[in-house]
Amino acid sequence: MVAADDRASARTRIVLADVVRRDSGREHPRTELAEQTRVGEALVRGLVRAQLSLALRLWLVVAVGLGGLPWLFAIAPSVSRVTVLGVHLPWVLLGVLSFPFLVVVGWAYVRLAERNEQDFTDLIQRPKR
Repeated sequence: MVAADDRASARTRIVLADVVRRDSGREHPRTELAEQTRVGEALVRGLVRAQLSLALRLWLVVAVGLGGLPWLFAIAPSVSRVTVLGVHLPWVLLGVLSFPFLVVVGWAYVRLAERNEQDFTDLIQRPKR
């Protein structure tokens, strides 16, 4: 038989705030960021990782696009002898068309980086459930 004192000491006190906190399941991402918790750090790391991944992918596009041209001219010398409006093709590609190419890649980077940031902002500003 259990004594009345043992039953009283085995009871747990339930506070309403604890029940509400358990029901929410997790904190709001904005709170996680503000309090610099592990979840907040993971959210920021995810954004930084997405931005770095984007930068590396577009760097690869530029490296292959512009860095591959000298290889093309070395492997196929007949291509370098082609003229466009009286100018040799390597000069046209490297001296003229490389600048619009870089502008387009830069524009794409800004647009995609802003999309990553907007997705992050949407995640943070999502209303609490």
